[in-house]
Amino acid sequence: MYLNGARWVDRLGRLVTCLGLTLLPVFVSASEDDPWEGVNRAIFRFNDTLDIYALKPVAKGYQAVTPQFLEDGVHNIFGNIGDVRNLANDLFQAKFHAAGVDTSRLIFNTSFGLLGFFDVATKMGLQRNDEDFGQTLGYWGVSSGPYVVLPLLGPSTVRDAGGKIPDTFASPYRYIDHVPTRNVTRAVDVVDERASLLSAEKMITGDKYIFIRNAFLQNREFKVKDGEVVDDF
Repeated sequence: MYLNGARWVDRLGRLVTCLGLTLLPVFVSASEDDPWEGVNRAIFRFNDTLDIYALKPVAKGYQAVTPQFLEDGVHNIFGNIGDVRNLANDLFQAKFHAAGVDTSRLIFNTSFGLLGFFDVATKMGLQRNDEDFGQTLGYWGVSSGPYVVLPLLGPSTVRDAGGKIPDTFASPYRYIDHVPTRNVTRAVDVVDERASLLSAEKMITGDKYIFIRNAFLQNREFKVKDGEVVDDF
């Protein structure tokens, strides 16, 4: 009886070992993609709960009571402000043609577009570039590092998280001394950004965390490489 029990334990051990070896590539792959997944998921749940019960309802209410032309105008104003960051990173990446486009956008939208309320530059054929310091670091060869979910700020990578600090120098909030004005402007910016993402939620399928992580990483690679991404399929 003892021998039979020993054989059973031995067979079970072999089965577990074989199963572990079979699944090892899966675990290794997951670890490489997201080595801090446990912590990231905890922060993701916190952010998602805050979004579900606070930010998303506010964004829906904002969209419901705001006329479309006004919502578009507010979004354009913050886009015009963002063109300052785009211009700075164009120059950091030595993309002088893009810098010229974004300079022209700032001039035309700020003047003829009434501080950016109307996006006249796009109608003139001056398409907006989307650059930030994380992309600048990637452009010069800095690897993204592990995926990380930041409290309140959402998905990022180690490289992109560090890049957020230099980008604040191209943001108006650093230079607004009046605290109530700064807080209200930032709040409207956040609500406007969240409202613009409401329609995109319909695309989410399966595990929400994995869907957002994969979409974010693919989008960042696309932007860093200026769309020149090799298709693995």
